[in-house]
Amino acid sequence: MTGFSDRAWAATADLRRAIDELPFLAELADGSLAPAVFRHYLEQDALYLGSYARALALLAARAPDTGAAAFWAGSAQTCGAVETQLHEDLLATDLLGTDLLGGAPTASPTCLAYTSYLVATAATAPYPVAAAAVLPCYWVYADVGARLAPLARAAAEHPYRRWVATYDAAPFQEATATARRLTDAAAHSAPDQEAAMLTAFAVATRYELEFWRAAHARERWTVPV
Repeated sequence: MTGFSDRAWAATADLRRAIDELPFLAELADGSLAPAVFRHYLEQDALYLGSYARALALLAARAPDTGAAAFWAGSAQTCGAVETQLHEDLLATDLLGTDLLGGAPTASPTCLAYTSYLVATAATAPYPVAAAAVLPCYWVYADVGARLAPLARAAAEHPYRRWVATYDAAPFQEATATARRLTDAAAHSAPDQEAAMLTAFAVATRYELEFWRAAHARERWTVPV
């Protein structure tokens, strides 16, 4: 018998296929991704993680038991510290150079839309729906990391090996499994909310697709503020 997460994963097969076909990931896999593009992605992802951490903290506050609350709260701390440090370390390398446009990075239209959706859902939707909304960020990255890692390891001096290895590593894969388990438990406790949960999972998965597409295009506001 499959759980909610299995059904949600199957329902988003077309979206995930589109993710797999993105030029950003193809170029990341073989190491040919332009450093300026990866810098733009990291800057946007650092902004994303700050808001994602807030969404996880909101989810922790609404969790139905102490175990779930501890996991979501711990994940919020990881986003705010561990992954942010990874981004800062990578941005400081000579490989990525500097942002030629200068100034502090601002969230792109896609980044702002995705983070606004996650924070609003975590704050206002029922707990099971909010859990479904935050799950794709875990699972899509775990899936991509596991598939790209062998390619990165095989390439001599792959420039993005450290980034890929982070999401293929056991701690992140285990956290993804826990997030799936907690979301499945939430769905089991509220079967009447599965339709809304499936929608939230699909919307967040679509945003994962658009986030990488926007990064490859180095998306910025047409008229900066």
